[in-house]
Amino acid sequence: MPDYIKTALKNSGLMKDYQDRPAYQQNDYIGWIEQAKSQETKEKRLTQMLEELELGGVYMKMRHLSSAKK
Repeated sequence: MPDYIKTALKNSGLMKDYQDRPAYQQNDYIGWIEQAKSQETKEKRLTQMLEELELGGVYMKMRHLSSAKK
């Protein structure tokens, strides 16, 4: 995991939420963010990941019931 993503997860208090997600989702998020060509897009994607982790029940803008927060 790149340091800037790790830092964002730790600073937002969402590392546990990230780690609770299935491995395929963790990998998808990292790959998706890292594949962005511009820094602006990387930041936008990182923000989306953090928002989805905060909200729970969402993965890549799709419902994901098993990650819903109770």
